[in-house]
Amino acid sequence: MASGWAKDGAVQEQIDSTVEDGIQEARLRLQRAGPSLAICEACEAPIPEARRQAVPGVRLCIACQAEADRHQTHRAGYNRRGSKDSQLR
Repeated sequence: MASGWAKDGAVQEQIDSTVEDGIQEARLRLQRAGPSLAICEACEAPIPEARRQAVPGVRLCIACQAEADRHQTHRAGYNRRGSKDSQLR
């Protein structure tokens, strides 16, 4: 049910566009991956062969990757393509 200026299905459109943005961002990271390294570029520990095969373009060991993931921030905390109705509230 639409209200205000929002059309029917506006909420689902917001959800879909947020998911599409996330997929696009992940694909861009994969394209920049390049070849896997045998040695972690952060701590110089060896990266196991199983990890190199499982994650194409891996550059960090598990410990360093976990630390990097903790510090990584997501660019958009919310969908900026929201309806005018949701922006007026």
